[in-house]
Amino acid sequence: MKFSKLTIFTMLSCVSLALLGGGAHAVKADEFDGWLDKDRFQLRVRAIGILADGGGQEEVTGLKTEVGDSITPEVDFTYFFNRNIAAELIAATAKHEVRAGTNDLGDVWVLPPTLTLQYHFAPEKRFSPYVGAGVNYSYFYEEDDKGGFNSLDVEGGFGYALQAGFDYWVCDNWGLNLDAKYINVDVDVDVKSGSTQLRAIDVDLNPWVVGAGVSFRF
Repeated sequence: MKFSKLTIFTMLSCVSLALLGGGAHAVKADEFDGWLDKDRFQLRVRAIGILADGGGQEEVTGLKTEVGDSITPEVDFTYFFNRNIAAELIAATAKHEVRAGTNDLGDVWVLPPTLTLQYHFAPEKRFSPYVGAGVNYSYFYEEDDKGGFNSLDVEGGFGYALQAGFDYWVCDNWGLNLDAKYINVDVDVDVKSGSTQLRAIDVDLNPWVVGAGVSFRF
C-alpha cells in the first residue's frame, strides 16, 4: 500500500498526540524568568537523511531529471516564546548528484536553512512531541559538472516546510530526538552539452528530511 507524503505527515502527528499521556515526568520549569532565560534555549545535533524527489523534465530532450539523496550532520537552534510555542532554525549542507535520464550531469552542494514555528504539546514531560510549519530557502553552490556536460547551474528557491518529531528527555538537560520534515521547493537546472543549452524549469525537489540525534537544553 502506498501512502502520500501528506498522509505520512498526518500519521506522525497523530502518533505524537496519542502518546502524550504515558510514562512521562516533569523535567522543565513552569515559568520563564525573562526573554534571555536559559530555559528558553535548546540545541540539537542530528544525523539527517535528505531524501529528494527531484522530479522534473528537461525542455529540449524531454529527459526526466532527478536529484540524488544524501546523508549529512545537522545542527539546530530552538527558542521558546512560551511553554508550548517555539521557533527552530536548522543549519546543514549536503552534496547531491543531479541526473537527466541515465546521464550524470554533475554534483552540487545545497545549503537549505529552514525556519519553523513549532507547537510542543508536553514540554514538561519526559516524552515531548511537537509539530511545526515554516519556510525554507535552498541555496545551491559549487556545482561540479560531469559526463561531458558543462556550465551546470542550479538556481535556488523558496518553499514551505512541515515538521513532526519528539524529544525524549533522559535527564533534565539531555535527550534523544527524532524529527521528520517535508519541504516543498522547486528549482531550475541549467547545463550545456557542448554548446547546446539544456534547461529544466521548476524541478520538484520536495525532499523528506529525516533525522535522529541528541537534544540539549540549558
